[in-house]
Amino acid sequence: MPDNAPQAAKVAVLISGAGTNMAALLYASRLPGAAYEIVLVASNKPEAEGLKLAEAEGIATFTHSHRGMERAAHDAVMEEAVRKSGAEYIVLAGYMRILSPEFVERWKGRMLNIHPSLLPKYKGLDTHQRALDAGDAEAGVSVHLVTSELDAGEVLGQIAVPICKDDTADNIEARVRLAEHQLYPRVVNDYVGRIYDAGWLLDQVRERALQLPEAEERESHGAPGWRTGGKSGKFFAHFNNQHHGETHIALLAKTSGQDEMQALIENAPEAFFRPAYYGASGWVGLILNRPGLDWDQVDHWLQRSWRAVAPKRLTKLLDIADEF
Repeated sequence: MPDNAPQAAKVAVLISGAGTNMAALLYASRLPGAAYEIVLVASNKPEAEGLKLAEAEGIATFTHSHRGMERAAHDAVMEEAVRKSGAEYIVLAGYMRILSPEFVERWKGRMLNIHPSLLPKYKGLDTHQRALDAGDAEAGVSVHLVTSELDAGEVLGQIAVPICKDDTADNIEARVRLAEHQLYPRVVNDYVGRIYDAGWLLDQVRERALQLPEAEERESHGAPGWRTGGKSGKFFAHFNNQHHGETHIALLAKTSGQDEMQALIENAPEAFFRPAYYGASGWVGLILNRPGLDWDQVDHWLQRSWRAVAPKRLTKLLDIADEF
């Protein structure tokens, strides 16, 4: 198997109770082609029923009561367990704790939560009763990224559930729970697996490339490429989606020449490679479909490659900006 073949992302699930969403996530993770595996189930409540299931299924567990502890101190204990497990993402599944802003910031973009409403409606508690009181025709569930503002992060997926005649909050909750068990594993799988998706990677590179002054997209040898504008514009980046027999999805960027390209590959073979056809001209391939990709590194190579071909009238503007 190639070194950059899809690997299951390591996920820690935090719970406070029965862990039914954790169970849905766990069993979905064992389906063929799943993009994640659960490496830890942790709880702030030692009596949480979900811990028993995790243990029975051979998943590592951790528990530490929050009673008598400052919020940040308890968060630190839980986070230490998460980091020791090797988890790359945290998934909250009925974890009934408001997390400290510092904890949330450290896991920005890598912590997901599920909420029983169609956000941005009805943040917080009693969501089904509030939907009934408002006369809504439907309730539902949302999966979102966690931010320091309660239930306010980017919504990654939703399912609407109809409110039927004579419904109670309990009736709605039971139906929404079924929807939760379908939605959460799908969204988690898609979110953590996107690092191997060529379409998503292309969108990220395209957005960054087109932010550079007078950059425009042009097809090059059947693949997306970016060049400086005008008739004399030159290409500064190409998108390589497993072309010429490569297994890599990559950004191709200009180096100073063969010596630098070879040094990059020798020093970090997990990140760089010599691309077919382009390598002869000193272009290096920066592998995108790999765990731990640093997008700051992508930005660096896009800007550096752009500077190598852009007119001086444009590079002078960036040079002046860099001074500040």
